[in-house]
Amino acid sequence: MSLGLARIERLLAGLDHPERQLRGALVGGTNGKGSVVALAGAVLREAGLSVGSMPKPHLVTYRERIMVDGQMLAPAEFGATVEPVLAEADRMVDDAGPPTEFEVLTAAGFLALARARVDLALVEVGLGGRLDATNAADLGVAAITTVAHDHERHLGHTLAAIGAEKAAIIKSGDLAVTGARGQGLGPIAARCAALGVPLRPAGPGQAWEARVVDSGWDGVVVDLRTPRGWVRDLRVGLLGSHQAMNAAVAAALLDALREDGERRGRPISVGEEALRAGLAAARWPGRLELFGAAADGRDVLLDGAHNPAGARALARALSELGVHRFPLVFGAMRGKRVAAVLRALAPLEPRPVFTAVADPHAHLPDALLRTWRRIAPQLRGTEAGTTAPTPDQALQLAAASGPPAGPVVVAGSLYLVGAIRATLTGEQPDP
Repeated sequence: MSLGLARIERLLAGLDHPERQLRGALVGGTNGKGSVVALAGAVLREAGLSVGSMPKPHLVTYRERIMVDGQMLAPAEFGATVEPVLAEADRMVDDAGPPTEFEVLTAAGFLALARARVDLALVEVGLGGRLDATNAADLGVAAITTVAHDHERHLGHTLAAIGAEKAAIIKSGDLAVTGARGQGLGPIAARCAALGVPLRPAGPGQAWEARVVDSGWDGVVVDLRTPRGWVRDLRVGLLGSHQAMNAAVAAALLDALREDGERRGRPISVGEEALRAGLAAARWPGRLELFGAAADGRDVLLDGAHNPAGARALARALSELGVHRFPLVFGAMRGKRVAAVLRALAPLEPRPVFTAVADPHAHLPDALLRTWRRIAPQLRGTEAGTTAPTPDQALQLAAASGPPAGPVVVAGSLYLVGAIRATLTGEQPDP
């Protein structure tokens, strides 16, 4: 990892600035940004628009990072997109230094979406915002979903500091959207005020708000309020009541995109029919994603909860779904607040199997087990935890443990989720 904008700006200049051909939104935030992109993108596609997106990180293949109308590029098209980026990367080494893998993929994403001539681009920000490679683009709208503790070594140890890093994606002339609250909201509001950028707040008591009506295994039902009034009984295809907040942010984002289109002479229209169909159709792989009868006949629920806020959302969703004392496959990368993540899951009394992906930055399973036993010393038997050397072995062990009812939950790391998702789908991971 090497944060900064100098290399990506040099790389994009050598490619004739494909990012300048794009309009849409940068979407940042600690949690929820992928869900917001999935929700807004699905609605826009239902409205008949061509939508490009750049999700991150990928779970199985690099091709997941460039999506056009909800589909990955074909392998040959992906190769044809990356080839000129790599050639330009070689040319810039002497004067700017080699770009990082993330910068190459970001440039390739901008190039692919520009070549596809998408109507709108929804670009998920990577780490933070200020120095993230995606911040080389100004798409007209900036959205920040939430501000919570994560990546503190790079972003700071307070919510105000983290919020300031994320607020830097807001540029003069933009429209802004946020679901952030508390100390994380302050720097976002301050930057908008300093730049004269209109800010659309979403969440409880705000102009864009979604209230949960029902929650179950087929998603959540919400009543959505916007400045134009209420839209009742909207089904959101993503699991967990926290998706109501993401739906509110997505609705505010859609309104910002509509206003940005009007002021640029490229209006878009999103009616209630498209809103209903899109929210219901939205999917976000690896985030509370259910695979039925996938491991020895047991369901497997994948969720990349890798920070405390994400773990609390997972725990709340599992509780709503009546899932307790479940087999848990857990792995984590170094630098994450593992104890806080496990502490959020502990009240549900899971039966954890700790494992590690094949990455030198992964926590060793025995170290995770020791952390768990410090957090929950009262637990006995399978609830006290065990280890497995690989994700596949951990899944097999978890599926064979405990009562057969209920899913095996996989959490703690998107790298782990990607490894197990590849096993479940039969996809071949990139080398």
